[in-house]
Amino acid sequence: MKPLSWLGILLIVLGALALLYQGINYTREKQVVNVGSLHLTAETQQHVPIPPIVGGLALVGGIFLLVMGARGKA
Repeated sequence: MKPLSWLGILLIVLGALALLYQGINYTREKQVVNVGSLHLTAETQQHVPIPPIVGGLALVGGIFLLVMGARGKA
């Protein structure tokens, strides 16, 4: 397979994942109180949204690259 086809497959997978999950979630630990030997922390959930248009464009771009990679082979 050509590198162009591999890149197309990668974009298709990433685009589909972006459409399915709609963003990235992660946990952040924040120190709330630090008095003497008393240390209190709090965990907060953060969400970084990924617009659906980005996933759709990656999916369409991946399909285009996959077709172009297969076309150059024939």
